[in-house]
Formats: sequence, C-alpha cells, structure tokens
Amino acid sequence: MANAKTQQKILKTFLKLLASHPYEDVSLPLLAREADVKLSDLRACFSSKRALVEAFAEQIDKAVLDDRDDDMADQPARDRLFDVLMIRIDQLAPYKDAMRALHQAVRKDPGLALEFNSIAVRSQKWMLVAAGIEIPALKGRLVTQGLAVAFARVVDTWLDEDDEGMPRTMSRLDKELDRGEGWLQRLDKADKIASSLRRMAGGARRRRRKAEPDDWASEQDDLGEQGSAAP
Repeated sequence: MANAKTQQKILKTFLKLLASHPYEDVSLPLLAREADVKLSDLRACFSSKRALVEAFAEQIDKAVLDDRDDDMADQPARDRLFDVLMIRIDQLAPYKDAMRALHQAVRKDPGLALEFNSIAVRSQKWMLVAAGIEIPALKGRLVTQGLAVAFARVVDTWLDEDDEGMPRTMSRLDKELDRGEGWLQRLDKADKIASSLRRMAGGARRRRRKAEPDDWASEQDDLGEQGSAAP
C-alpha cells in the first residue's frame, strides 16, 4: 500500500506535468514514469486522472480553510465570501499554469466539464462553510452550483491577468457576487410566492375535504386503484 508521501509525490508530479503539457497528454504511464513510481503504486493512490484533480481540489480546500481570516466573522456575508474566494485564488497561484491546462481541457470537452463540475461544486460548498454561510436544502444546492459557475468565470479572468495586484480579478469577483445577490433575491421572492401558493392550495383542500367528505373519500379510493406515478 502506497503511503501519504508517495501520494503527495504523485500529485506534485501531476501538477508539474500539467504546467507544461495539455491535460489530455498527461497519461497515467507518463505520470508513473515522471514520478518514478510503479503503475501499481499509482493505481493504489489514484484510480484515475479525475481522482488526481479531486485530490488537488481537496488540497486547495484545506489550505483555504486553514488560511481563512477569523477576524472577518463580524463582517457581512458577502464580504466574508469575497475574502474566502480571494484566499482560494491566492492558494491556486502557484499552480496557475496547471489551472490553465485544466480550463483549456474543459473548454474542449463538455463531458470532462461535467465531471469537473461535481468537484467544483463540492469545493464551493466548503467555501460557503469557510465564509460561515449555510443555505439549506434545494436552495443551498442551487446556490452552490451557481457559485461554482461564477468562480469559474473569475478564474478565467485571473488566468489572463498578469498584474500581481489582481484588479481585474477582484473586479470580476465583485460583479459575480453582485449578480449572485440579485439572483438570490429573485429566488427568495419566488420561494415566498410558492410557499404562499402552497398554503392557499392546502387551505382549499382542507375546506373541500370538510365540505365534501364522502366525495373526497371516493376520489382517494379511485386513486388507490389506479396506482401512483412516483415512488
């Protein structure tokens, strides 16, 4: 069984290869050769290139969680998230060329984009946690997916920026968070309308059941005979 040191060696070599090769050219045999490990050890550590990308994302997640500023706790949620995502950019900086290879690969391969999307969504869930933001249920999943897309746009800008102060990157992040706030407000409004409609419909059903108990019971018997369309 390969140890943690071997895993880190393989991941480091993978990122180094990505810095100078297209993603599709970084084969597993090439990686094993450059990392000076047996293919069996590579298999024991990482079952695929996707697993390597997942490990890279987890490494960045952990670095951001360790580096987040606890003094931001009393700041507005938007400012906390802005700070966390800029920390993520800072942690990605040593791997900028590798990130460029990954983004170029995603643009050329929609299937790969779908694979990487699930990794990005998981990371952004942790970025929300780092910012002290909890959004439950379906709304939380929608927000996390939206944040993953928004951050990808920010990374696109960052990859094309040479200024170390990153003014364009910060401006793009600012705009993406503004856009996200507007979308959240519309989502909240739609949720309130839907909740109101559900309450109205529930009240109408209760009134109907009270006024026509025999007819309603008959309808339920008919439905039971027909079966359900969903589990």
